[in-house]
Amino acid sequence: MLAGQPLLLLKEGAEREEGSSARKEILRAARAIADSLRSTLGPRGLDKMLISPVGDIVITNDGATILKEMEVQHPAGKMLVEVAKAQDQECGDGTKTSVILAGELVKNAEELLDEKIHPTVVVQGYQIASEKALEFLDELARPVRIEDADQLRTVAMTSMYSKGVAGHAAFLSTLAVRAVMEVAGERDGRHVVDKKDVQIVKRPGTELVDSELIEGHIIDQSAVRPDMPKTVDGARIALLDASIEVQKTQYGAEIRITEAEQMQSFRREEERSLMTMVDAIVQSGANVVFCRQGIDDLAADHLAKAGIYAVRRAKKDDLELLSRATGGAIVSRATEITTRDLGSAARVEERRFGDDRVTVVTGCPHAKAVSLLVRGGAMHVADEAERSLTDAISTVRLAIEDGRVVTGAGATAIELSARLRDFAATIGGREQIAVRAFASALEVVPATLAANAGMDATDTLIELRRRHKAGDLHAGVDVLAGRVSDMSSIAVEPLRVSRQGILGATEAATMLLRIDDIVASRSTAAAPESNPNRGSLPAPS
Repeated sequence: MLAGQPLLLLKEGAEREEGSSARKEILRAARAIADSLRSTLGPRGLDKMLISPVGDIVITNDGATILKEMEVQHPAGKMLVEVAKAQDQECGDGTKTSVILAGELVKNAEELLDEKIHPTVVVQGYQIASEKALEFLDELARPVRIEDADQLRTVAMTSMYSKGVAGHAAFLSTLAVRAVMEVAGERDGRHVVDKKDVQIVKRPGTELVDSELIEGHIIDQSAVRPDMPKTVDGARIALLDASIEVQKTQYGAEIRITEAEQMQSFRREEERSLMTMVDAIVQSGANVVFCRQGIDDLAADHLAKAGIYAVRRAKKDDLELLSRATGGAIVSRATEITTRDLGSAARVEERRFGDDRVTVVTGCPHAKAVSLLVRGGAMHVADEAERSLTDAISTVRLAIEDGRVVTGAGATAIELSARLRDFAATIGGREQIAVRAFASALEVVPATLAANAGMDATDTLIELRRRHKAGDLHAGVDVLAGRVSDMSSIAVEPLRVSRQGILGATEAATMLLRIDDIVASRSTAAAPESNPNRGSLPAPS
C-alpha cells in the first residue's frame, strides 16, 4: 500500500511466496530429487526404468542419465540436476554421490533452521566445513602411477560396480584401461589423456564379452560400391566436406528441352562436371575418400575403377577426428583437392560385424586413437555398457592425469566426517553446529550403501566409526560380502571425483539456503481471471 492505495509491483497473474514457507518448499524439492537416487547407489543399487513421451525405454542407474531423462521442472530440482551435470562433465562419475550428499546437507540444514539458527550462519558453517574437508581429503589421497595397471583397473571397476553391467566389470575395466593407456601422452612433464581419442561404437546382436578394442578409428559407414577394394594399405586419405555429385541450383529453375540433342548435351555436361571432380581426386594421389555428403553413382563407378575406396555420408565429427589423426585437411570442394591436403594411415579396411559393415582406419601417424566396439544381446544392454565404459574411461583418465586416488565404499566419507567433528570443537560460535551437521551429512554415503545392500545402516555406521577411531583409514562398506572391510584394494576412485562431489554439493546446498523469496511470472493469457478491482489502482476521475 502506498498512501492508502494498492501498488502493483508484479505482472498480473504472478505468484509470490516469501519467508520460511518459500525456503521449505525449495528444500523439500531438493530432498525429493536426492531421495529419488538413493536406491541406485552402490553395487547393490537398483535400476530405474525411464519411459519417454514417445515410448522409448531407458533402463539404467547412471545418475546423470536418470536426472536427464526425468525432465525435472521444479527450479530447486533443476539446480541439483545442474550439480549432477557439472559432476558428469568434470569427472564422468560420482553424480549420484554428489546429489545425495547435497540432499542430506539440505535436510540437516532444515533441522537447524527449525531450531531458529539463521540461514547465513548455516551457510558460513557449511563453507568452513567444505574447505576443511578438502584439506583432509588431500591428506588422505595416495599416489597412483600410469604403470600400475592393476590399480587403474580397480579404479575402472569401482565406477562400474554400481552399473547394470557389473557382472562383466572385470572384462570391461580391462578394455577401458587398455584404451586410456593407448592414447595417453605427456605434456609439460605430466600425463594427459584426450577422451576424444577413445571412440565407442555400439553393435548389438551378440554377447557383451564379444566387445573388443580396435587400435584405430571406426567410421560407421562402408564403401559406396561392393566392387571397391576391401583393404587399402598405405592409405592416402582425402577428406571432403562436400558432395561428389551435380549441384542443384540454389533457386528454382526450369530448363526446357525441345530436341533429343539438347538432352544429350545436358547429360554430357553433367558427366563432364562429375569427371572433373573425380579426376581431381585421382590426380591428387588419393586412394581413400571420406565424403560428408553424397557421391553420385556415376562418380562412384569411376572411383571404383580407379581402385579408390570411397565412403559417403560420413559424420562431421568423423572428418574432424580423421583430420587430427591422419594430418589431412578437410576440403570444401572436390575440384580443389591437392596432394598436400591428403592425410595418411597404415591401413583402411572394411569390416563386417553381424549384418553391419563399417570402415576401420588404423596406423594413424599424427594421433593415437582407439575404438571400443561394444556388443550386447539387446540395444539397452549395449547402451548401458557404453555409459559404463564412458564413466570408467573418465575415472581412469583422472587417475592418470592427477596421479592421486582415495578409497571409496564410504571409507573416505566416514573418515572426513570423524575429522570434521573433531575440527568443529575448535570453532567458536554457532558455525560449529553447522560444521557438525556437514560432518553428519557425509555419513549418508556409507549409510545408503549399507541400506541398499540389505545391511543395518546404524550398525554399519557404528562399526565404521569404531574402526576409523582405531586408525583403520580404509575401512568401508563391503556390500558384496555384507560387512565392514579394508577397501583400499577393492574400491578406489580418483581424488578429483571426491573433491568435485563435495564442492558441487556444498555450492548447491548453500545457494538454496540463501533463497527466501520465490516469484513465478505468468503470461497474461495464462493468468486466471481475477477481480478487476483487486490489486489495481482506482480509475482516474
